[in-house]
Amino acid sequence: MPKGEGKVLAQNKKARHDYFIEETYEAGLVLLGTEIKAIRAGRVNLKDSFARIRNGELFVHNMHISPYEQGNIHNHEPLRTRKLLLHRKQINSLIGDTKETGYSIVPLKLYLKDGYAKLLIGLARGKKKYDKREDLKQKEAKRDIERAFRDRQKG
Repeated sequence: MPKGEGKVLAQNKKARHDYFIEETYEAGLVLLGTEIKAIRAGRVNLKDSFARIRNGELFVHNMHISPYEQGNIHNHEPLRTRKLLLHRKQINSLIGDTKETGYSIVPLKLYLKDGYAKLLIGLARGKKKYDKREDLKQKEAKRDIERAFRDRQKG
């Protein structure tokens, strides 16, 4: 866990499987009242979400925040496009990096930090099918080694 990170509410596990994460940034979110209440209840999904830069601002798309149960007519739309808050230098850096082919911005995890919802986003480069297979082989080999080591200690 990075320094100062609070309670993790949602994680995008598929992102690390599908992408090489080159760099990470911590971004704040512009949220409505019912959205933060639903997030605190853990009713958020990052699975198919992605971030885009539009007019010099960063937005997250397809981040699903379920409607708040006690919310009335003022409840939010679950798949609303939400603005991310980053420093201008960071956004300019992301603009330069995403202009390169194959790079995209992917949300990695959503957590609470000092009472505020923060989104950890990563500058990602897509993996090819053989890269994914290689990762699975390494993961399996590591698991086998740990299993053998554990069995050896028992016996």
